[in-house]
Amino acid sequence: MKRIKQEAVFTAEQQNIIADLAARTGLCEQTVAILYGRGVDSADKINAFMNPSRSRFLSPFLMSGMKEAVALITRAREEGWSVVVYGDYDADGICASTIMVRALADFGIEANVYVPERAQGYGLTISAIDEIFDEWFPQLFITVDCGISNAKEVAYIKEQGAEVIVTDHHELPAVLPDCICVNPKFDDDYPYDNLCGAGVAFKVGCALNGKSAYSYLDFTAIATVADSVPVVGENRDIVAEGLSLINARPRKNYAHFIGRNGEATTSQTLAFSIAPKVNAAGRMGNAGDALRLFLSDDESEIYSLSVKLGEYNLERQKYCDELYLSAKEKIKSKGADGRIIILWDESWNTGFVGIVAARLAEEYSRPAMLFVKNGDMLKGSARSVEGVNIFEALKSCEDLIAEFGGHSQAAGVNVSEENLPLLEERLNAYLHENYSPAAFVPTYYINGELKGGVSRKFVEELEKLEPFGVGNRRPLFTLDALAMNARAIKANSPHISIKSEFIDLTCFSGIKFLPVLRSPIPKKLIFDYNISTFKQKRYIRGLVRDVIYGKEDVDFAQNFYAMNSVNSLALPQTDCSVRKILFSQAAEMLKDRREYGEIFLLSDCSNAKRYDLSDIGINAFIPCSTDLSSSVLISPRADCDLSGYTKIVWLDDPAVITNPSLAGKEVYICSDIDGLAPLKAMDSAREKLVEEFRYISSLQGAAACEDAEEFACACSAGRNEADIYFAAKVFEELGLISFEGGKLTVYRREKTNLDNSPLYRAISGLKS
Repeated sequence: MKRIKQEAVFTAEQQNIIADLAARTGLCEQTVAILYGRGVDSADKINAFMNPSRSRFLSPFLMSGMKEAVALITRAREEGWSVVVYGDYDADGICASTIMVRALADFGIEANVYVPERAQGYGLTISAIDEIFDEWFPQLFITVDCGISNAKEVAYIKEQGAEVIVTDHHELPAVLPDCICVNPKFDDDYPYDNLCGAGVAFKVGCALNGKSAYSYLDFTAIATVADSVPVVGENRDIVAEGLSLINARPRKNYAHFIGRNGEATTSQTLAFSIAPKVNAAGRMGNAGDALRLFLSDDESEIYSLSVKLGEYNLERQKYCDELYLSAKEKIKSKGADGRIIILWDESWNTGFVGIVAARLAEEYSRPAMLFVKNGDMLKGSARSVEGVNIFEALKSCEDLIAEFGGHSQAAGVNVSEENLPLLEERLNAYLHENYSPAAFVPTYYINGELKGGVSRKFVEELEKLEPFGVGNRRPLFTLDALAMNARAIKANSPHISIKSEFIDLTCFSGIKFLPVLRSPIPKKLIFDYNISTFKQKRYIRGLVRDVIYGKEDVDFAQNFYAMNSVNSLALPQTDCSVRKILFSQAAEMLKDRREYGEIFLLSDCSNAKRYDLSDIGINAFIPCSTDLSSSVLISPRADCDLSGYTKIVWLDDPAVITNPSLAGKEVYICSDIDGLAPLKAMDSAREKLVEEFRYISSLQGAAACEDAEEFACACSAGRNEADIYFAAKVFEELGLISFEGGKLTVYRREKTNLDNSPLYRAISGLKS
């Protein structure tokens, strides 16, 4: 079950304002509508948004503590103090440390720098402070991206005789450190509070060195995108200017991560090509390598460290994939029946549980918490979904938790193994009491519908809305469709191309959607626009993000349900435990279903009318979403994954169960409702198959199709697609035709016995 909502809905008066703003700015009304809906609601704001610039950077001296920090740093330079910069192990902390060290060097101070490893914990620690004093005995201690919550540790530093400046961007605690603090969250004259840690360090650099500090904008942009702070306001100006710097003259320190394919570096490049490699160093316990890479001027060292960070990232991906698969196995055995997913394992690594928790939260559309056992305690990370505040949920259970901290979307949690079951129970109760089911429904916020041609001017204006990120999401659009021309991009590729009346589209890893796309089931494609260049020509294309379909006209595509039934019948039977039930029992199970974890299957779509399905999601072929919400699935594909469901109920009696994900499961089958009508309706008479063979043979050389399904959809020419498909599958089994190489080939033989086809025998057997 998924939901589509307009990002913004406008009154008639607002639409008039949008039209007027479009006329004044020269932009398309659709572009202005997107901006207006996001609060960019005047000509001046639109001009500033469409033309991000350093000219709008705020004065760093508006920030509380900045003047005092500059005065103390100046004194440290004049008196030759020993200075240490203390950072953090993630991409923001590494970039912030890099910026601060470079800014101090440009100001005339050669500072030492210390970045803790993840195993030491976040922020200042007494052990790290002792280590620093043993090695450097600093007189000035400057934190970046941390420190605002370390009042006790700051007091300890001052006891050792050093002055302290805390530069941070995290939320202000009840007790502040007794030192100079620079943080945009203070209620002061600085009007923007969404800077990341590197953004604050950049502002200190500007206060120390003026506009020459703009040379650090590339590192600031990387950190801003990596730390998922809103890319609006001053952050938008920072990222845009940083990207401009990177595209004009990429620094050697990260150039190896960008690639040289001729395409411009975008915020997506920073998010998916640079930031993960920097973060991987910290996750693999080698954050210092990332810092050395960003501070080095030696090309040989830069190259070797770049290679090393790439290797760290591959290792990180491997470990995360292994942890993810392990977590999925636990979900299969335990189920995911509540509004929060809680899992733990002794073998997991604390550095990766947060990544996998975020992945599970997105996949299952509810909060996820993953723990690693450490003695008698479980140490874990929680991630949530938009609109569900996991911090407040944890706060309601703080009597069961040893320690926790974080914000609405993410938290770190320590709990005893003994308290974990009760914590899960209490969190589930809290989420049921404080949130409606709608809060857990995956939602796409769209900015328009494609109902005709699209103008190049509009798509080019959409490109200028970059940089995208938190607070400025990439605009999404919908396209309503029935049967579509869709096929794999090339043989054995998981990616597909889709032709529509108005635009050509691509869907990466979209092979699972082919039956839905080719069928006349009403559907909506969620996509975004992009412009691709081929042989120096620019083409407007769409990139499909998802395909949404539901309970409308469930019996509309009878032929396609029959095709799928034929396909399933031709596959090996799955070994599962079957319990026969009656219609009354099946109807009761459907009525008493849980919110998650139960799937109700139908072989024959016409049997849907026998049940009350008014308040349940209905899909065809594959589940529309991955969240395991209880739903009805008509004519399930044999390759769709149903392994996460804890209860499987067939609402009619199928010919055979061939789905391998049901192996070993207990399956309930309503035995007094026949689900074989689509198969029994197949015409398996020899004369009919001879007729279909003549028709299929007539298309040799003219039909370019990857498989029998595409052939039946594309080449039926008014004939029954299910009959064409059945015949083609039988002839494939008999070796009379093939679709090898993406084309139909017919092989002439003198005599063929139809009984040599297992599929023919199976269909014929149903009629006896």
